[in-house]
Amino acid sequence: MASLIKREWYTIAIFGMVVLASILPIGGEPAEVFSVATNLAIALLFFLHGARLSRDVVIAGMTHWRLHLFVLVTTFVVFPILGLIVLAVPNLMTPALATGILFLCVLPSTVQSSIAFTSIAEGNVPAAICSASASNILGMFLTPLLVGLLFHTKGGGGFSLGALEGILLQLLAPFILGQVLQPFLGRWLSRHRTLTQFVDRGSILMVVYGAFSEAVIGGLWHKLSAEDLVAVVVIDIVLLVAVLCFTFYVSGWFGFNRADRITITFCGSKKSLASGAPMANVIFAGQDVGSIVLPLMIFHQIQLMTCAVLARRFASSAKAAAAPENAKTV
Repeated sequence: MASLIKREWYTIAIFGMVVLASILPIGGEPAEVFSVATNLAIALLFFLHGARLSRDVVIAGMTHWRLHLFVLVTTFVVFPILGLIVLAVPNLMTPALATGILFLCVLPSTVQSSIAFTSIAEGNVPAAICSASASNILGMFLTPLLVGLLFHTKGGGGFSLGALEGILLQLLAPFILGQVLQPFLGRWLSRHRTLTQFVDRGSILMVVYGAFSEAVIGGLWHKLSAEDLVAVVVIDIVLLVAVLCFTFYVSGWFGFNRADRITITFCGSKKSLASGAPMANVIFAGQDVGSIVLPLMIFHQIQLMTCAVLARRFASSAKAAAAPENAKTV
């Protein structure tokens, strides 16, 4: 039990924020102060990401344009199409949860976990760094635009130029400032990775607590049924399995080598809670953000657990394949 808690403490902490918000939701003036603190934490997070990302790595990874294009098409085209197909089924869940599923499908990829799993599985790590970072940067523009397109198509609205401006100011501006200061801070931050991890995970916990506090005060648990939760879990699993199969097998048909296929699989199948939670706060301000973020939260946990297993299996198969070659050279 102790080892499980140590390994999965972050997953436990995220659901702990949901429990805490359900028991002790924050509201009124304290919630406004907490919201400002959360926005500052998110801005600091993206500043640190910008300051850590080496320009040499960006330049090296940018040359592999076919891989990056495949990941971007999967993230911002294939995923939304799958989401629309799923939501074509009538009366599947509440409108807020349906909005959350579609919002999940237009989000960018993760950065840390995509790179970490690619590294464990012995994939193309430089390409993963560049591809995941490009997905996040472009996602600051593409996600709100896709929200405007898809939700207008479904009659939901949910997008404005003000929302785009808010995202750019809160996420992109700190990232660019970090890139400007990268030559001065990059090495120091590489030696102190725990700082970025602390801000990364802490800011997400703050967003989750704030969003669910607002939702609980608005009567979330009275509106949500067990059937709704089961539907979200099943849909998240279906989406993840479909995209994992698409990225791995279709990338093989396009002639990518093993290392590149691993990179495409992990970068193309992820959805970022770090980017998605603050974007939801801006894009859906005044709406039921807690319900909208719930499918993303559940998907985030499912993707981490699934990809952890896949990464270990990829690594084991690589070692097994390398063993006969090593024996021949002895």
